[in-house]
This record gives sequence, C-alpha cells and structure tokens, in this order.
Amino acid sequence: MRYIDTHTHLDFPDFDADRQQVLQRSEHAGVERLIILGVYQKNWDRLWQLVEADSRLFGAFGLHPVYLEQHQPSHLDDLAQRLERLAAHPQCCAVGEIGLDYFLPEPDRQRQQTLLDAQLSLAASANLPVLLHVRRAHADTIAMLKRHRLPRAGIVHAFAGSQEEAKEYIRLGFKLGLGGAATWPQATKLRRTLAALPIDSLVLETDAPDMAPHFQAHQRNSPEYLPQICRELAALRGEPVEIFAQACLHNSCELFSWPTAAVI
Repeated sequence: MRYIDTHTHLDFPDFDADRQQVLQRSEHAGVERLIILGVYQKNWDRLWQLVEADSRLFGAFGLHPVYLEQHQPSHLDDLAQRLERLAAHPQCCAVGEIGLDYFLPEPDRQRQQTLLDAQLSLAASANLPVLLHVRRAHADTIAMLKRHRLPRAGIVHAFAGSQEEAKEYIRLGFKLGLGGAATWPQATKLRRTLAALPIDSLVLETDAPDMAPHFQAHQRNSPEYLPQICRELAALRGEPVEIFAQACLHNSCELFSWPTAAVI
C-alpha cells in the first residue's frame, strides 16, 4: 500500500539526528510523499533546503497562529514574494500551516483573523490550497472560508470538529486530515465523528513529531507510523484497510493535482 503524509514538521530539530533514517524507514513502509509545513518566517529557508534536496518532500509556507507574537508585518510581504517565486515549482504545494487557535491562553482573535485573512488571499492569488490549523475556532474559520471561496480549497489538519462542521468544510471543497489523535481509545467523540465521515473527504497525516498515536505514547511521532495509523483508522471505520488507504491516497493526489500513478 502507498501513503502520503499530508502534514509533517520534518524540518524541526527533533529529527536532526536521524532525518535520513526516518525518511528511509518511511519509504520502506510505503510513505512515498511527505509535506513539510512552515510555521514562521525564520524556518522557511531551512524547510525549502530540505525539500529541494529530496524528491519525496514537498513544502508549504505559512504563518501559524500559535507563533503570533513572532510574526511581523514584513513577514506577510516575505510570504507573498516567496509564493510569487515558488508557486509554480512542483515541490511547492500549499500555503500553510495557517489558521485560528482559540485554545491559546488569551488569544488575540482579531489579530489571528487578520493574519489568516491575508494568507487566504495570498493562497487564492497563488492558486494554491491551504493547510489549516483550527482549534476551538471552526465557526469563524468556516465563515472566513465562505468569504474567500478558495479555488483549490485545502485540508483541515487534525480535524476534531462535529459532523455538521465537517459537512461545512466538505461543501467548501476541503479534505479532513486524520492522524494519531483518533487512535486513542479515550477520544470517543472524535472516533464517533470520524467513523461517519465520507471516505472521499479524508486524507492521512502524522503531524510528526507531535500528536503521537497511542502505540507511541509520550514518544516522538514519525511519518513511518502512518501505515499503522491507517490500519487503526480503517478498523475504526469498519472498512478494509486497502480501500481506505487507496481512497486517502487518491484524495491527496486530487487535492494537490498529483497524478496517482506518478506517486512512486
């Protein structure tokens, strides 16, 4: 079976000691493409150096709401210039990780919304999908997406909303990212919701090194665990793992305009 990890942070220092070994193990497990997401301006160059050196890697650039205090107005200009330069590059695949996070202590909601609004506009101009981080902010995120109506939509990373919220995202053309969180038995609400989601709306992710699945509790997450995550999610949904894995692969390729046959 073949897999695409649609959400990793393989550029983080957590992987500095063994990044190539992780990639080799992931490829051996069937993980053929990995997307690395930028979260603040100072990590974009490092991210892109990794991507350009390895055909298995794809890059996205964005300003993450968790790092709001690090972002400067000039960073939006830098993002616009980078997207103008790289949007047509075959390994530049999205704008992200961007979004809204109201779980943060004393979140500056207005500033987060202003930042997201600007980045959604940049994604539309570059004709790229967006990779969204959304915590306790689905209503505001959906409202903003309805205003923008992005031509290529994107992925709601680590989706943990309700079935109604899922339907709203799907109507807007978005895929829903599934990873290690739903493998935890105590995540009862999330597991019920995910079991009912339409298969053509789903993609796989790890968020490595974060959001470890239950079988790697309190350890570094890694793209090499994606096949086992896939098996557990398929079982949760009562589907043959081959069908579930193929659907997630197809959905990812469709979103990023990658021919499925070309993923080797």
